[in-house]
Amino acid sequence: MIFKKIPKQVIILGLISLFTDIASEMLYPVTPIFLTAVLGASMAVVGIIEGIAEFTAGLLKGYFGKVSDKLGKRSIFITIGYSLSALVKPLPGIFPFIPTVVFSRVSDRIGKGIRTAPRDALLASYAAENTGAIFGFHRGMDTLGAAIGPICALILLHFYPNNFALIFLVAFIPSMIAITFTFIVRDKKVLVAQKKQYYYSVLWKSSSFQFKVLIFLITIFSLVNSSDVFLILKSRSVLHSSTLAILGYIIYNFVYAFTSYPLGKLSDRLSKKSVFVLGLLIFSVVYFGFALTTNLNFVWGLFVLYGIFAASTEGVAKAWVSDLIPDQNRGTAIGLMTMLSSFAMMLGSFLTGLLWDKFGSTLPFLISSCISAATALAFLFIKVNKK
Repeated sequence: MIFKKIPKQVIILGLISLFTDIASEMLYPVTPIFLTAVLGASMAVVGIIEGIAEFTAGLLKGYFGKVSDKLGKRSIFITIGYSLSALVKPLPGIFPFIPTVVFSRVSDRIGKGIRTAPRDALLASYAAENTGAIFGFHRGMDTLGAAIGPICALILLHFYPNNFALIFLVAFIPSMIAITFTFIVRDKKVLVAQKKQYYYSVLWKSSSFQFKVLIFLITIFSLVNSSDVFLILKSRSVLHSSTLAILGYIIYNFVYAFTSYPLGKLSDRLSKKSVFVLGLLIFSVVYFGFALTTNLNFVWGLFVLYGIFAASTEGVAKAWVSDLIPDQNRGTAIGLMTMLSSFAMMLGSFLTGLLWDKFGSTLPFLISSCISAATALAFLFIKVNKK
């Protein structure tokens, strides 16, 4: 069996992410369209909402990563985080106003901030020289849900045209299934750091040069890796159809889901750096393509490449950090990386929205393409270990 080396607890965490992302991704591609087409929000407002959401999640990812290291416990934060996200999902369907969308989106990201670093640290604790495969499997399950979710949204929109409120309500069902699975997650014993390594200053001083470079360059890249809602809105302007734009997002997620595990295994066999740099270069090509294309068919190929980019970077980055940091400090380290990355994405999403409103979509996409290519080149000139 292809997943025979995947521990039971990793499979359970994968199922939790699968059902959570079915719910989340029913809403993710619909929310920007709901905001702009139904509630009349501008692109800048969309960027601000996404920015606030990412800032909130990022701040809490760092904090709860440290707390989970300090306590030596992970599962309690997983249960709390997923439960909070589930409870706020249906609110925009009940109260269809911009402030409600803001509250729901931010509260959902609070839940994500609580659970992410502890969950990723728990995943790494179950790995044995195969962190790439473990994180690749988890990202694959997570993203399979991200593909199924928009399909559910499209089916609902087909039978109930423009009834976006209904989608927010239905998304509550898979969320509750995910919560049920959180109660059978079990901690693996974690050694509590003796020298308070869970403080960022101590962790930073004691960590390797490779870890510091990795964190720095990922943060730089995150500045131009703005929210995917802008890709959805850009493809909608090219395809002239909300349904086709969501379909492109579904294609991206299916590619992401089914390439995550193979690329994670490849990063174990070759190096995390090689696979990660490949992903950055693909990102550069995708954003350059979205900046200039007016070809309907070209959009589908860009979404396929974007799926390969995501599979080459997100899980691989977390696996790379896990290889560089001991188990008792992984929550802090992964929390630091995701916190800085989220802050950068917050600023990037805000600037992308402003630039789009003022100059159109081409400029922010070209800027993202150029900076991501430069970041990939910076990685190539830095010598790192195989891992």
